[in-house]
Amino acid sequence: MKITVVALGKIGLPLAVQFAARGHDVIGADVNAGVVDLVNAGVEPFPGEAHLEELLAPAVRDGRLRATTDTAAAVAESEAVVLVVPLFVDSDGVPDFGWLDSATAEVAAGLRPGTLVSYETTLPVGTTRSRFLPMLEAGSGLKCGPDFALVFSPERVYTGRVFADLRRYPKLVGGVDPTSAERGVDFYQRVLEFDDRPELPRPNGVWDLGSAEAAELAKLAETTYRDVNIGLANQFARFATANGIDIYRVIEASNSQPFSHIHQPGIAVGGHCIPIYPRMYLWNDPAATVVRAAREANAAMPEFAVDLLADDLGGLAGRRVAVLGASYRGGVKETAFSGVFPVVAALRAAGADVAVHDPMYSDAELAGLGFAPFHLGDNADAVIVQADHAIYRTVAATDVPGVRVVVDGRRITDPLLWPGVTHRVIGRALQ
Repeated sequence: MKITVVALGKIGLPLAVQFAARGHDVIGADVNAGVVDLVNAGVEPFPGEAHLEELLAPAVRDGRLRATTDTAAAVAESEAVVLVVPLFVDSDGVPDFGWLDSATAEVAAGLRPGTLVSYETTLPVGTTRSRFLPMLEAGSGLKCGPDFALVFSPERVYTGRVFADLRRYPKLVGGVDPTSAERGVDFYQRVLEFDDRPELPRPNGVWDLGSAEAAELAKLAETTYRDVNIGLANQFARFATANGIDIYRVIEASNSQPFSHIHQPGIAVGGHCIPIYPRMYLWNDPAATVVRAAREANAAMPEFAVDLLADDLGGLAGRRVAVLGASYRGGVKETAFSGVFPVVAALRAAGADVAVHDPMYSDAELAGLGFAPFHLGDNADAVIVQADHAIYRTVAATDVPGVRVVVDGRRITDPLLWPGVTHRVIGRALQ
């Protein structure tokens, strides 16, 4: 089968490689000519994705994967098209469809009879049918149903472990009509393979959810549920901190009950899933007061961490503070919606002299993000741990001469390595 994957980012490129590894002919389309050149050279354009490097080069060498900037031409050659183009929301929660609309227009220009189109980008409920179906029909002159198939099938993977997650989690599919759904299920059964998971309510594999809207809601619901749960944990953490209670013993006790699961609190709720998708859900359902309250609670955690630091130091004016971690989570070189930005902003607003450390970023890259670089061994009055990079498990007071306070927003530091230092833990890795 010939397949086009539109957008060769941290999800799209592994998907293209996965399809090629299953023996299909894949074209990766991207607007970034630099990314296209690297892929055609068999070189991964971004680090950190397990197994991508080892699978990409042979797929290109054997002619099963190539890249192009001409999306319409690639689509014209293909039997299936998968779009993984980013969709963001603004500060008011309004989606910006610009990139996806442009990609959809390119797909429509190359669409041929018999093609399956699948959107994997997380979307507000109703978008596949009400927005992209008419655009595809108008741009191609074809009719959905008799001429082409259209489904929504959300990506459900973490960057850094995409190939493992593709096997682990059921692939959800929702068609705009029954024929589209059948085509979508057949396609994903041919390009994916799944781990045996007897604990699931039905066999692991491709699951037809009955409609594009159901599949859209499934992705928003699972992410929003997690955000609400984290918001509750953060409320508990704030109360526990104010009253000298060990929140982690409380959470462990709560999770010992059957069917109970409370996420750990933290200051670093970032990435494309959280906080973006709950806002997307709120765009569909503005009356969801529980969701809105949870999002506000989570967004307030960076400032809460800075307030704790200020209380312990008697103010932050003129204090040098090291923030450990620019990435939104450990092991991933990605700062999209990372907690580092509100943490640094709150520290600067309080008058602190702020520097940022991250083992995955060079000094020049940190400077490009607007941060002064911090190096282990430099002096600082305080430390805030923002990302759970593995290196921070062994960072000690001797690595930060002069440190008086540590606020660990990821529960990754070892308190025994910080003797004589006020050591506060208010978070744990949200993975």
